[in-house]
Amino acid sequence: MLAAERGAARNTLQAYERDLADYLGYLARARVTPTSCTQPDIRAFLAEIHSRGLKASSAARRLSVVRQFHKFLYLEGLRSDDPTVTIEGPKIGRPLPKVLSVDEVDRLLATAREGIDDPKRPLVERRRAARLTCLLELLYATGLRVSELVSLPRSAARTRERFLLVRGKGDKERLVPLTEASQKAATVHLELIAADREVARQKRWLFPADSAEGHLTRQAFARDLKDLGIAAGIPSDRLSPHVLRHAFASHLLQNGADLRVVQELLGHADIATTQIYTHVLDARLTAMVRDLHPLAQD
Repeated sequence: MLAAERGAARNTLQAYERDLADYLGYLARARVTPTSCTQPDIRAFLAEIHSRGLKASSAARRLSVVRQFHKFLYLEGLRSDDPTVTIEGPKIGRPLPKVLSVDEVDRLLATAREGIDDPKRPLVERRRAARLTCLLELLYATGLRVSELVSLPRSAARTRERFLLVRGKGDKERLVPLTEASQKAATVHLELIAADREVARQKRWLFPADSAEGHLTRQAFARDLKDLGIAAGIPSDRLSPHVLRHAFASHLLQNGADLRVVQELLGHADIATTQIYTHVLDARLTAMVRDLHPLAQD
C-alpha cells in the first residue's frame, strides 16, 4: 500500500519494514496476533521500547508505524476497531535545525573548488573536486533532499532551462530553480567525467558510482562533505547534506522569501514541517520592528 498508493521511497519502505518487524516480533513473543491485540498489548510494546533506552523520537516513530498499520487493518476490514486511536505517544521537543551561515557556505564552496582548473593536479583529483562542487552548488541552489540530489539523471545537467523538474516523496513532482553557478558547476563536472571512458559510458546518472544503484550513495556524499568541512574549518558535527538543505531554506527566509514558497521548494506536503524555520522569521520580524518602528528607540 505504501509503495503503490503513496509512492513511498525505498528508504521509507525499508524504515517501515524494520519498525513493523520489531512490532510483529514483540506480538509473536507475547503470543497475540495483529488482529487480536489490544491497547494494553500496544502500551506494553511501547514500554519495552522505553526499557531498551531508545530515544523518544525513535519510540514516536515506532508508534507512528503501528498506528498506520492498524489503520490499514481497519480500513481493509481485517479488524473491526483500531486499538491505537486513544494511545498517546511520547512527548518530544522539536530541535531547531542546524544552520550554516552564508560565510560558511561560501567557505565550503571555495574549498571545494580548489584545484579544479589546475592542469598539474591528477585528473582523478580534479574530477572529485568538480563532483563535490557540483553537488554543493546544486544542493544549496535547490534545497533538494540528498536522495533526490544523488539520483539526478544526467539530463539534469544539460537542461537550458532555469528550473529543474524533480520527482520527490510520494512520487510528487516539483520545480526548483537553478542558479548560474550550479549550472556552470554541472557543466564542468560533465566535462571532466567525459575524460574517463568508463564513467562516460554510464550515461544515466549525473553522479555515477560503483554502487548497487549505479549512482553516488547518500553515505558517500555525507562522508566527502564532512572531510570538506574539516578542510574548510567547519566542525564535522555541524555539517551534513541535510544541514545544507536547512541553510537553503533559512537563507531564503532571511532574505524575505515567503514560507509557502519555501514549502513548495522543499517539497513539504504539510506547512507544519516547514514551520521549523519560523525561528528565522521571528528574528527577521524582531529586527524589522527594532529598525523600522517609530517608537522602537524609546
